[in-house]
Amino acid sequence: MNQVLKFANVELYYDHVYALKGVSLEVNEGETVALIGANGAGKSSILRAITGLRKIKSGEIHYSGRRIDGATPDAIVKMGISMVPEGRRVFPYMSVKDNLLMGAFTRSDKAEIVGSLEMVLGRFPRLKERYSQAAGTMSGGEQQMLVIGRALMARPRLLLLDEPSLGVAPKLVQDIARSIVAINRDEKVSVLLVEQNSRMALRISQRAYALTTGSVALNGNSADLLTDERVKHLYLGGEI
Repeated sequence: MNQVLKFANVELYYDHVYALKGVSLEVNEGETVALIGANGAGKSSILRAITGLRKIKSGEIHYSGRRIDGATPDAIVKMGISMVPEGRRVFPYMSVKDNLLMGAFTRSDKAEIVGSLEMVLGRFPRLKERYSQAAGTMSGGEQQMLVIGRALMARPRLLLLDEPSLGVAPKLVQDIARSIVAINRDEKVSVLLVEQNSRMALRISQRAYALTTGSVALNGNSADLLTDERVKHLYLGGEI
């Protein structure tokens, strides 16, 4: 199996405080890999390091065999990595259509951009219904669909998702979970999912890493971790 992402013994600081302490992980082609853990465990710091938003202190980050730590964020997007940040950062006064087209800013293939747009609208029918609507007037769940769709417009090989269920109505959380599964399966996009909803994350991923205070505490097949007593106690709030 081809390796899409390799994170090798990475250390990252915020000022003089450790955010990541020798973290190693990998994502293989076609996989969905989950990162679970409490707030402050280092999950989002991993995504910021991958995307070049934070410089690492030591270690190496490789994407498709190429070392990328030190590359600029825009160069990393062009390589095929897209991130959906926490907090549903839409352009509120722009239409759904224009928000989606912003995701294709690195592309010049107009006919294929139209094809990507049709794919996203097929994947998220609600966006088609709201196509001309200002993004800021939509519900939280609809905005989350929009930012995922916008990331897909860059035609990524690796999709990074930072807390996609946060602040989303329970009814729409299941829709978002199903869309992540479908994107991974149908679009052949590898996914690295940061998620505090550990049950959901473990159910839709193949493998997972559990983080505690900047370090990997446990890792393995998601199905095994879902029934692991240590994971139940630390991350799932007791019995499932």
